[in-house]
Amino acid sequence: MSATQRFDTRHTVETPEGIALGLATAGPVPRALAFVIDQLIRTGIYMALLYTLPLLGRFGVGILFILFFLTEWFYPVFFEVLNKGQTPGKAAMGLRVLNDDATPVNWGGAMTRNLLRVVDFLPLFYAFGLVSCLLNRDFKRLGDLVAGTVVVYVTKRDKALQLPEADPHTPPFALQLEEQQAVLGFAERSPRLTRERAEELAGLTGELVAGSAQPLAELQGMASWIAGRRAPNGRGNGSGNGNGGPVA
Repeated sequence: MSATQRFDTRHTVETPEGIALGLATAGPVPRALAFVIDQLIRTGIYMALLYTLPLLGRFGVGILFILFFLTEWFYPVFFEVLNKGQTPGKAAMGLRVLNDDATPVNWGGAMTRNLLRVVDFLPLFYAFGLVSCLLNRDFKRLGDLVAGTVVVYVTKRDKALQLPEADPHTPPFALQLEEQQAVLGFAERSPRLTRERAEELAGLTGELVAGSAQPLAELQGMASWIAGRRAPNGRGNGSGNGNGGPVA
C-alpha cells in the first residue's frame, strides 16, 4: 500500500522515541466557526470599551485605541500561547494550534500565523487563506505554512484500541508507521461498516491483500498483529516478512 494512499486526513508526527502520533487536522468549516465565535467575543470587548473609556475624556480615548489595537492583534496570540493553543472559539469547536512537530505553539509561531491573517484575508473574506487550506492536505492557510503550525482536533487520550477478533498474522511486507496506523484505524472502524463496504475498502489496499479471497479478514489479522496480539504459540501465523514491532 502506497504511503500516499490515505484513508483519512491525519497529520502524523514521529517522536524521537519512534512513537507515531496521529493528529486529526481541522478543515475550513470548523475553523471558520471558531473564528466567528472569537469575533463575537472581540466585538463584545470592543463595545464594552467603547461605552466606558470615552467617559474619561481624551485620555480614555487614547487608551481605547491602544486596547483596540492590542485586542485585534494579540487576542489570538495570547490565548494560543497561554491556553494550550486554544482561543475561546477554538476551545468551543474542540480545536487547538500546534507546531508541525506536535509541540505547543510558542510566541514566535503564534505571532507569525496571526500577523499573516492580513495576507490570508486578501483580496476579500480570507480568500487566499481558504484557497491555501483547500490546496494543502493539512488544511494550512498561508500563516500556518509560514509559521510551521497546524490546527488539529483535540482528542481525548486513547483508550485501548477496539479491534475485532481476528487471528493475528504478519503483513506480507514491511509497513511504514503511517501505513500501520491506517490498517489499525480501518480495522477498528470496520465493524461499523456493512460487510460489503468493508470488504470493498479492504480490497483497495492492493498488494497488502493480493490473492486473498477475504481481504477484510486479512487486514483485521494484520491489525491484530500490529497491535501486539499474538497467536497462542506466541508467534504470528503469517508467512510474510512483517516489519518488527507494533506501532504505539
